[in-house]
Amino acid sequence: MSEISTKPYLIRAIFQWCTDQGLTPYIAVAVDRHTMVPRQFVQDGQIVLNISPDATQSLAMGNELIAFQARFGGVAQNISVPIENVAAIYARENGHGMAFEVSEIPAVEQGGEDSESDATSVGFAPQPADLPDESPEPPKGGRSHLKLVK
Repeated sequence: MSEISTKPYLIRAIFQWCTDQGLTPYIAVAVDRHTMVPRQFVQDGQIVLNISPDATQSLAMGNELIAFQARFGGVAQNISVPIENVAAIYARENGHGMAFEVSEIPAVEQGGEDSESDATSVGFAPQPADLPDESPEPPKGGRSHLKLVK
């Protein structure tokens, strides 16, 4: 029997903690060809997504995939993110959460050109496409609250 990763369980636990505390759970995702997200919102090979119950419909967080529907620019889109591509989950309001090691992912084509970015680095300034017009302040301390899990 193969060993099951703890990563999907930890993601679900942090998600539950965020919602129980009234915080907004975000995931930072390294985007590759297996990641179904609106490509126009991908920056430097990654995207930050608000996965709160208020921002998603039909959220399913399994051991292999996170899938849901969300609105981007007023248009409903189906989102599908492999668990292995989740680089972090954290609360928007305070930055508390957990970061994960993401294997090397090839650059994603953006605007017809290959991105030269390192898809394994994660920026935690919360700027998902589905946020309301007001721009939240980045969490104080940023990455200092995140723990890297292998």
